[in-house]
Amino acid sequence: MRFYRRKQKKSALIPYGITLDSYSYFWTHDKYINEQANDGSADCCQASHNFREFAPSRRLASHVAAYWTVDFLPVPGNPGHRVIPDGCVDITVDLLASSSRQAAYVVGLTTQVEVMNFTIARSVWGIRLYSESARTILKSPISTLAANRVFLEDLWGQEALDWVEKLLTAQSLPDRIEVVEQQLGQILAATEAPAPTLVYQSMQYIYEVKGNLSVTDLADKVNFSERHLRRAFELELGLSPKEMLGIVRFQSVLEELNSGDYFSLTDLALQHGYYDQSHFAGVFKRYYGLPLKRLTKQE
Repeated sequence: MRFYRRKQKKSALIPYGITLDSYSYFWTHDKYINEQANDGSADCCQASHNFREFAPSRRLASHVAAYWTVDFLPVPGNPGHRVIPDGCVDITVDLLASSSRQAAYVVGLTTQVEVMNFTIARSVWGIRLYSESARTILKSPISTLAANRVFLEDLWGQEALDWVEKLLTAQSLPDRIEVVEQQLGQILAATEAPAPTLVYQSMQYIYEVKGNLSVTDLADKVNFSERHLRRAFELELGLSPKEMLGIVRFQSVLEELNSGDYFSLTDLALQHGYYDQSHFAGVFKRYYGLPLKRLTKQE
């Protein structure tokens, strides 16, 4: 699961081997909680693979949602590691790569579930970036990525190779986190902070209402036309505001499903603005990859 709250309490995102006193944790979007698959078919603690997440330091929390690792051992019948849309962009590094040249790549925004089935053992390190502020880190609009994988070297040049080499030779998890935080901190320090963009402002509204908002109402809130808003999202993120609203709303539904804090599926659907049960089920299957009833065991 992916938890991001601005609440000072114990969290699944506390870095391994680092105490709360020595490593601050902090969430920028206190009204937005991301979730990942939790249906038993791709459990993060299966013998075949182990998925873990760690919080960024306070100074990077407005850009970085989380760091994550997944160690995968291929076994017969393994269902793979399922990744669902969460409105974020990931920098991933293959820690078992023989060369730093093609070890790191960036994955753009996805709009449907993806299942990773590895045929060989893999150990992957990831940095999950908030979409509205990823441009500063990547030095390029994420619309240029679409849903594709782009080598980090294509965005950072030689700087990417030098950084990946340090990451591959890090001796421990705390060392690896330090290498990442130092690199990201240097990028931010060398970049003049831009004024909040229309997309950034729009995303704050989207998080606040958990995606339960029409494009028309969103345009009214930011005082721009729907046409201008759609163009801004396409240029910056590579997807429409309607799609992003749908992803955030779906994530909000999934968070409540995982917490069990709902009366019935009908009540949950209505609460999040799904007035048609079949539409709700269709959206869920598209983003999650499985029928809603299979997850909830409700008939």
